[in-house]
Amino acid sequence: METEAIKNLVLAALDDMKAVDIKLLDVRERSTFTDYMIVVSGTSDRHVYSVADKTIEKLKAAGVRPLGMEGSRGGGWMLVDYGAVVLHVMKPDVRSFYDLEKLWSV
Repeated sequence: METEAIKNLVLAALDDMKAVDIKLLDVRERSTFTDYMIVVSGTSDRHVYSVADKTIEKLKAAGVRPLGMEGSRGGGWMLVDYGAVVLHVMKPDVRSFYDLEKLWSV
């Protein structure tokens, strides 16, 4: 499946799961390992895990499987790697600490 289609499926799944403060970062000019990073917040550890889990389910139903996943139920963050699209789901305090938007911005 093409990168744009994967990106759009992820964004739709995040919207369905009520992910908070969705940011799409186009990192094609700054990265050799991915084209897009999507950074979102969940309202609790459970919400973070549910957002990541349901996104994985929706993309699997469309025939797209993640290359890898990192994080844990109680850690306040999950990363789902689709190659050209990398999803970061974090609690607001974890997101603020890592500040990926600033790190990957020009």
